[in-house]
Amino acid sequence: MKHLHSGKVRDLYETDDGLLLMVASDRISAFDHVLEPGIPGKGAMLTQMSLWWFDQLKDVVPNHIVAKGDDARSVLCRPLKMVPVECVARGYLTGSGLVDYRRDGAVSGVRLPEGLVDGSRLPEPIFTPSTKAPIGEHDEPISYEQVVADVGEETAAELRRITLAVYTRGAEIARERGIIVADTKIELGWDADGVLTLGDEVLTSDSSRFWPADEWQPGRTQLSFDKQFVRDWLLSPESGWDKDSGNPPPRLPDDIVERTRERYLEAYERVTGASFSG
Repeated sequence: MKHLHSGKVRDLYETDDGLLLMVASDRISAFDHVLEPGIPGKGAMLTQMSLWWFDQLKDVVPNHIVAKGDDARSVLCRPLKMVPVECVARGYLTGSGLVDYRRDGAVSGVRLPEGLVDGSRLPEPIFTPSTKAPIGEHDEPISYEQVVADVGEETAAELRRITLAVYTRGAEIARERGIIVADTKIELGWDADGVLTLGDEVLTSDSSRFWPADEWQPGRTQLSFDKQFVRDWLLSPESGWDKDSGNPPPRLPDDIVERTRERYLEAYERVTGASFSG
């Protein structure tokens, strides 16, 4: 097969009949850097979790999946013309959204009530799009009006509707399993018939923030089942890394790799209700 692209996590190949083979590696990224080493089994967990969610969301939005691949890390999918916007929905305030809120009282141009803290539940989920930056560069938040300027009013409205619908359905299902979905990012593209279609991954520990519902406590950093654990270590004195230095991040210690794997595994098994065997 023809190799088309390698991203931070996934490798993309074109088959002889024009389909795409998407393979999720065990690579992990943070702060726009691919880290070493990878997280064992992560690619298979992401792929299998996405397949589970695609099935839960099939009445919300069509997806690009054609068939499972030959192993647990790969899927065959239809090619899409990807929308040049990162589609993000937030139901809780944290991460870069919290930084923007503290500075502006708003996230991606959406005004929020005063007095919110890290982990606060928002009055309602909000659409907070960002740019889609190349590897090594940072995604930047943009307003809904900027999305309209980039893709047109009709498409912008559909991006917002689909993103919020995916988040709402995902958050409801995850909450039944004791997990809060604080926020999530999805990828949308047009299929051959011009229909906006869900691609890449969906509601995984790479694309979402998952918190245990019984330990949620606004006003502090939440325990997470996602790569926030790795981000926190990189920013800690233990890592010795300054993310603004221009230097690459240090190698992840074995215990950080194992504890990160445990968080991905717990998210997978709690959400899907299945034991991981990839």
